[in-house]
Amino acid sequence: MFLPPRHQEILDLAKVRGKVVVEDLANIFAVTPQTIRKDLNDLCERKLLNRVHGGAIFPSGTENVQYEQRRQIAASEKEAIGRAAAALIPDEASLFVNIGTTTEAVSQALVGHRRLMIITNNINVANHLRVHPQIEVIIAGGVVRSTDGGIVGEAAVDFIRQFKVDYAVIGVSAIDEDGALLDFDFREVKVAQAIMANARHVILVADSTKFERTAPVRIGHLSQVGSFVTNNCPSERLRDICRENDIELIETETQR
Repeated sequence: MFLPPRHQEILDLAKVRGKVVVEDLANIFAVTPQTIRKDLNDLCERKLLNRVHGGAIFPSGTENVQYEQRRQIAASEKEAIGRAAAALIPDEASLFVNIGTTTEAVSQALVGHRRLMIITNNINVANHLRVHPQIEVIIAGGVVRSTDGGIVGEAAVDFIRQFKVDYAVIGVSAIDEDGALLDFDFREVKVAQAIMANARHVILVADSTKFERTAPVRIGHLSQVGSFVTNNCPSERLRDICRENDIELIETETQR
């Protein structure tokens, strides 16, 4: 498929970053935002990108965006989500924290808490929290993914099943319009399912880009969580699911 050089460069950036923003692209290519909007519309018409507010996303449904790029997507939104989720967790609680850049934002916001026990299959979370004497960190065993430091596989599932904790903080790669919670790696999904099954209260953390993506493996359903923390939930159908299942929906953008 032939693409004009700028279109190909935009597509390559989207593959690496997961999302491209009109204003950023206008600066990169020294053209007007209107020109970039036309470029994005052309790429979306060819089904190479999916248009979202302010830009476009790469529509991969089988492979996740690279870890370092995921960290940059909606970084400020994830930080706010992390603070809001951490505020739901009292001192002296036990909790699971699973794999994901948003759950890592929650862990960073937990450092002021006292006497927490945190069980995690995320090496990044464990490494960040291990230096804080008020937090006991327990890390799962299993296969370590080189891409993001996530610990996955049956050994991690068996380890998680030894515990019954107060809270679970989980992240997902995508949220479907019907409320399905989705991810890319079935090994990670098995660990996430064990985490959800062995926590008294599940806190789902996800920024609004997760409503614009898809992934092939089902973790569970939104109705299985107790609290859902996001920067903005644009879907009335998902809001209805929250209301019908008495799920606490927290949107950080409405709290500013």
